[in-house]
Amino acid sequence: MLLFTNHLLLLIFIIFIHESPQCIAVRSTPKFKLKQSDKYDPAEATRHKKDYVLFPGKPRWTRHVPMTLSYAFSKENMINYLHITDIKAVFKRAFSKWASVIPVSFIETDDYDFADIRIGFYNGDHGDGEPFDGVLGVLAHSFSPESGKFHLDAAETWAVDFGSEKSPVAVDLESVAVHEIGHLLGLTHSPVKEAVMYPTLKPRDKKVDLALDDIQGVQALYGSNPNFTIGSLVESDISTNLAVDLRIKSSMWATMMLHYL
Repeated sequence: MLLFTNHLLLLIFIIFIHESPQCIAVRSTPKFKLKQSDKYDPAEATRHKKDYVLFPGKPRWTRHVPMTLSYAFSKENMINYLHITDIKAVFKRAFSKWASVIPVSFIETDDYDFADIRIGFYNGDHGDGEPFDGVLGVLAHSFSPESGKFHLDAAETWAVDFGSEKSPVAVDLESVAVHEIGHLLGLTHSPVKEAVMYPTLKPRDKKVDLALDDIQGVQALYGSNPNFTIGSLVESDISTNLAVDLRIKSSMWATMMLHYL
């Protein structure tokens, strides 16, 4: 009876984790920490020989590889100060980063309701139980496979070119897109500073190139793109000044602090 109860609790725990979004938020410090009232057990995360971390239960898109995933943009939930062509170009590049290392291709579709990955910009409470909190709070969130929800906070100043966007609080759209796609594929946060799945990123900075840790993590779920070679990997430069903070939020797991310290 005790064994059955433990298995049931574990199943409930995994369900809660899968339903909890991965979020990105701005703070004025490059460090993040857990609330003292929360408990974080690294054993609950699936770690492998390197440092990447997968969701508990290792969820992934369950189609046979090579697979194709579709993505679409919500026409009713876009931002009007960036041209849609520029936004689509950013996401195409972001998806191609991951497609270059795993046997998964991504194709845009106009059919938002039936797309595998659904992208939109939203304000405040937008119906998924995870309301956005305005400028310099939570920037975006996405969910583990196979949810496909990818929501960005419309209150932020999104940038596709820092040369033309001078706001000190501007956020690089491509950097956030690459990171959140990693969550959509099944990766959580990595302790490796060079990784795009690392929890911090300097505002007005770009971090769009996959590191070895990102590649090893996603290939643990999907295998390798047959055209990928380790020699093609180019590590990105990482700065250590002001940072963007990413968090895992769950009623039964860890909650990262998102307010200004």
